[in-house]
Amino acid sequence: MEADDGEIQSVWTRPQRRKRDQPALTRAQIVDTAIELLASEGIEALSMRKLGAKLNAGATSLYTHVTNKDEIVELAADKVIGELTVPDPAHPGGWRAAMREFATELRELILRHPWMATVFGEIGTLYLGPNMMRSAEGVITVLESAGFDEEQADNAMNVLFGYVIGITAAEAASLAVIRRSGLDTADWLGKMLEAGEVASRPYPRMHKRYASRLVAAEVRMPDNTFAKQIEMILDGLDPALRARA
Repeated sequence: MEADDGEIQSVWTRPQRRKRDQPALTRAQIVDTAIELLASEGIEALSMRKLGAKLNAGATSLYTHVTNKDEIVELAADKVIGELTVPDPAHPGGWRAAMREFATELRELILRHPWMATVFGEIGTLYLGPNMMRSAEGVITVLESAGFDEEQADNAMNVLFGYVIGITAAEAASLAVIRRSGLDTADWLGKMLEAGEVASRPYPRMHKRYASRLVAAEVRMPDNTFAKQIEMILDGLDPALRARA
């Protein structure tokens, strides 16, 4: 979010009120309640009015901590990101194991909090939060400790984040569509795959895939499939493999 003077406005760039100026309603209470609303209704439905009503507080109490809904989302998102384990450069399995575990945790986090897919998809003030900074610092430290130079480490981190966020956002979005349809997962997926089987008939390779998936249908990507794809990415990032190539 930008102010009129062109400066980036974020809850992370503005000093907090001094404790003696704090009202009875705390920032932690606001953030926890916002996360509950985001989980039940999503980002689009979140509003200062709804949040105030759930907290039994007036807008004035909220505005002593935040200036708008965007800052509430910043705070809520960063608290959720705090659930991630910061990667350790001394991981006994080396940098690949550290990145594999981080990618897996990130996917699980987004699936636990589907609204986070939208937040991660924006290049915004989310990335200024202390928990996000801590996680990114951990990833960069692991990669640089493994021998990646600064540019390679940045690119490797962006590739991993981009893949996990993109693929998991699709999973989360599919689950949201199913909820809105009123069908259960099996019925919705069965209808979708039947439509895909018909639409793909002129395309033999695609048709083979749709036809085979009618037998074993699942909205979420199987964990072992995700693991295989992460390994493919790590193979491409591996400096030793790249040097031999």
